[in-house]
Formats: sequence, C-alpha cells, structure tokens
Amino acid sequence: MATHQFQTEVNQLLTLIIHSMYSNKEIFLREIVSNASDALDKLKYLSLSDEAYKSVRFDPRIDILFDEEKKTLTVRDTGIGMNSDDVVSNLGTIARSGTKAFIEQLASDAKKDSNLIGQFGVGFYSAFMVASKIEVFTKKAADSKVWKWTSDGKGEYDLSEADDSAFPLVEGVGEGSHGTAVVMYLNDDDKEFASRWKIEDIVKRYSDHIAFPIYLHYLKKEYDDKGKVSSEAMTAEQINDASAIWQKPKSELKEEDYKSFYKSLSHDSEDPLLYVHTKAEGTQEYTTLFYVPQKAPFDMFNADYKSGVKLFVKRVFITDDDKELLPVYLRFVRGIIDSEDLPLNVSREILQQNRILSGIQSSSVKKLLGEFKKLAENDRAKYEKFITEYNRPLKEGLYGDYAHREELSELVRFKSTWVGEDEKDSDGNVKPAPQWTSFADYASRMKPEQKAIYYLTGGDEKTLRQSPHLEAFRKKGIEVLIMADEIDDIVIPSLGKHKEWDLKAANRAGSDDELGSDEDKKTAEEKEKSFKPVAEKIKKALGDRVKDVHLSKRLSDSPSCIVVDENDPSLQMERMMRAMGQAGMTEVKPILEINPDHALVQKVRDSEDETFIADVSSILLDQALLVEGSELKDPADFVKKLNRLLAK
Repeated sequence: MATHQFQTEVNQLLTLIIHSMYSNKEIFLREIVSNASDALDKLKYLSLSDEAYKSVRFDPRIDILFDEEKKTLTVRDTGIGMNSDDVVSNLGTIARSGTKAFIEQLASDAKKDSNLIGQFGVGFYSAFMVASKIEVFTKKAADSKVWKWTSDGKGEYDLSEADDSAFPLVEGVGEGSHGTAVVMYLNDDDKEFASRWKIEDIVKRYSDHIAFPIYLHYLKKEYDDKGKVSSEAMTAEQINDASAIWQKPKSELKEEDYKSFYKSLSHDSEDPLLYVHTKAEGTQEYTTLFYVPQKAPFDMFNADYKSGVKLFVKRVFITDDDKELLPVYLRFVRGIIDSEDLPLNVSREILQQNRILSGIQSSSVKKLLGEFKKLAENDRAKYEKFITEYNRPLKEGLYGDYAHREELSELVRFKSTWVGEDEKDSDGNVKPAPQWTSFADYASRMKPEQKAIYYLTGGDEKTLRQSPHLEAFRKKGIEVLIMADEIDDIVIPSLGKHKEWDLKAANRAGSDDELGSDEDKKTAEEKEKSFKPVAEKIKKALGDRVKDVHLSKRLSDSPSCIVVDENDPSLQMERMMRAMGQAGMTEVKPILEINPDHALVQKVRDSEDETFIADVSSILLDQALLVEGSELKDPADFVKKLNRLLAK
C-alpha cells in the first residue's frame, strides 16, 4: 500500500467541502452517477473503434446499493475503469486550469452553493459532503489488476492493489468484471442517503435521462395477512428512463423533460434560458439539442474553456472536448449533436476537416441565431437577460463570422444616451424601459437630417456618459451609442456600416461636422478665424504632445476634449495593444479640441504671459486625457501647474 498526498488545490477544495455548509448536498449522487455514465460512454466508444477493446465485453449498467445499518452507499459501473496511473490522475489531481477560480468563488460565496461543484469538473469530491470515508475499487477494461483507493479527505489517500473479490458484489455483474465501484461511508447526519426512497427520488430528478440503465438494489419484503414479513429477498429495479431524450419526438416531451436533461447534462442547478431541439432528415441525418444557460459559464473567457457540446454518432458518445463543433463565439451553448452519417472511428483531426460536420455546424449556427432573433422579437425582458450574459461573445462573432455578420448585427445590443420611458401592456402592467438598444432601434429614432449612427467607445460606461464629446450631441438631441466593452474598439470599426448608415465615432476628428445648422456653421467659421491665433498659441505651448489643436463645435460646457485622427487607433485601442505586449507601436498623438466660449480659453486669447499660456495649455490637455480615462505621464507636473494657476 502506498500513501499519497493530494494536490494542493484538491486539499483546498476538500477543506471547503468538509468544513462548510452547503445548500444542496444531494447533488453528490448526481455527480457520482454522471461519472459512471461517462465511464460507460468511453468504453462504448473504444469497444467500437479501438482494436485493443473490441474483445472486451460491453454490458453497460450502473448499480446502486445501500446498507442502512452500516450507513454505506455504493455506486458501481461496468465502464472503462482505471489503472493506477488513471487513479492518481483522476482522484488525486485536478488538471483543469479553472480550479483556482472555482475555489476562490466557492470560498467567497456566502451561500457556499455546492451546485458549483459539477460545473467546475470536480464532482467526485462532492461525495465528501456526506461521507467520512470513501473507498474506490476499479479495474480497467482489458487489464487484469484491481486497484483500491481510500481516503477520509484530510490530505492523503492510500492506493493499493486488490483482489477481484474486493469489488462489492452486484447481482447481474459477473465476478472479475471491469469498471469502478465507489463506496461511501456516510456521516451520521447524512444517513438519510442510505434509503431506497431518497436514492430513487434523487436519480429520478437528476439522472433519469442517463442513457444506461441504473439499477437500485434493495431488500424486498413480502407480508402476510397479519402484516408480518413472510419473505424477503434482495431485488434490483431499474429506476431511470435510460433513453436518449434528443431522439424522442418533440410531441412526447414536456418542458420538464428538457429542463431535467439540461441539469443532468450541464450540472447546472438553474433551468436553461432557452433550448432548441432539431431533427434533420434528407441528404444529412442528425439531431441537435442545444441549451443556453441562464448564467455565462465561468470559463467563457478562458483560452482553455471547456466545450459544452457533446458529439454522438448513432447514439455512441464520441467526444465532449472538440471546440470545432460550434464557432468559438457560441462557446456558451450546451447540448448534443448526434449524427447518423459520421463514421464511428472518426478522429479529432478528421472532425476538423469533415464536410458532414461542417454542414451540421453551419445549419446549427443558423438555427441558433434564428432562435435568438425570435427571442429578441417576442420576449424583450428575457432577451435582455440573454444579452447581459452573452453580448460580448456575439460581438466576437460579428468581428470574425462574415457569413453570419448580418444576423449578428441584428442581435448585438448597446447602451445608449437615449432615455426610454416605461410602457404599459394591454393589462396595464408596467414594462420597464429597455436597458439595451439595437442598431435597428437607433435607426428608427434618427433625426431626418442625420446621416450616420454615432457611438462612443471607452472602458467605463459612467465615464462615457459624462464625456464632453456628448455635449453637442445632447444639445442637438442626437442619440449616441455607449460602448464600454473593450472589444467594441475592434469590432465596430471593422463593421464600418449598418445597412445604409455609416458608423461614426463621436471622439474622432470631423465627427461633429454634421451637428450644426448652416447658421451654426457660419458662426463657427467666424469664431475659427478669430480664435486661430489662440489655437496656434496652445499648439506651440504643447509642442509634440499633440498632433494638432482645433476649435471645437462639439463642446458647450467643457473647456477641452481630445479626439483622434480618422486613421489613427483610438486611445482605448492603443492601451489594449500595449497591454497585449505590443509596446513597440508608435504612440498615438491626440488632437486637442478647445471650446472658444469657455473662460479659460478666452483668458489664453487675452494673455501674453508665456508661462500662463503654457500652464493653461498643459492643464487643458491633461484634464481632457483624465476624462478619457488615460493616466498622466507626469502627475507631479500637472499638480504643480494647477497650483500655480489656482494661486493666480
């Protein structure tokens, strides 16, 4: 027998599991049964595709046994099983990079919700919520050795070779069979889980749609006329439906069936936001069942995110680790693809170039985007929930998926300077004003003379709403889209137009040309002539800190703002590029716009004091940079000049 230390993250996880109060302990059984189902899926695939396993007997089943007196609960499967290396890798280590994020979230969550466990791929350890000790007996298919793993969850586990006889006996499973048995020694407070009715209830709720039969073994008693036990014998009863829900006709399925299967598939405790069930027949035959979770998956923005879609061929599980099944921007989708046409021995390399799978993917994307559009049209409140979680990945698609760009441009949403009013439905119930707006919504509210859709990008919504760039737009009653997502600076310029309207950044030089009437423009031209010497003074004082100094048509209250030239990247984009390590890129020099009606600018016009002009010019630029969210290169110099001006 060899004693091993758990990996550090496992120790941290077990400490949280054992010493914290959880909201829903019973999900441990869902996780153990789900692991057993995965083991059966793997063996089913290998027995059909790998010569080394074709001679292995595949008799798929999951058996659950319990002993009320000894307070034990056992889950036994006839799946792939494990050798010693597999045991150490699967039960002593957590290989996924999201583990630390999971532990931090679990530790900081006041509710200590154990439903998180399954979502982070560490479901086996949830058994320590109810068990003081766990024994695992396992034998890998096509192997002869049996291994026994034992732990009380306190930092160590024992691993030793065992005899076939060590496996818990199960009627219907021959001695020497491969697979895994998990024996849980229940805590006194959790002995309720060693009960026929409790186990049956949990399996029905969480695991009814597991595609393999689950048998519950219990002592069946017969009673005589006087109510006394006349005979008793161990019996096994199948307690799950054991059929592929996605292959059933929609007419036979209820809403609750879809929700139950989703929870089993995704380990989520909430109902899905929506689901899409499709059966295609003709040149290609396949079935898909897709779900959108209420909340975005925790690893959605991780480079090594886990795919949420499983691929089956003729009901045989092939993979759940192929990110090519759907485009990257739909990585939040969970579900099943089951093809009748793919070969069972299809490899990952073949999948990436397979014409059949490419056709399924294309049709699936079209179907999903169509369902999202229906949701937007029919249930605004629900769609806003969807957008709050998944707006950013849809924008990624807008940038990268040219084939579906038009559909995606109708789905993405933005915040706006437009203030909607609450509405009432036909029953008099108040419908809150929209929090998000679409390009189509914006276009419907455009001024008759307006030629472009205006937007403003930056890193913070509150800062953008207070931006001086919006002053003239507000004055003229022109709506501006507020884009506080850093990806907007990449996506929107690449889009360029929406239908016949140009997309114009409100913080670029020239974007204010359309804002004034002919009379306003004439007044501005006169001011430009009289203030040209002022602009030249400020430009001379600032030197190479700016590209140019212009008189502004967009400012009404603020003394200054910065814009960038039409062909230069925005300051937000420059910051992003530097954060990504492209520090060698040329620094973008802003254009300073000044408000001729502001007292500070007029004082510069009337002054011949070069120190005063230099101080005011520098302050005008620095405060404009601060408003944009930029950091000052020399804060001490800024403070010194500001104090000098205050003293005057």
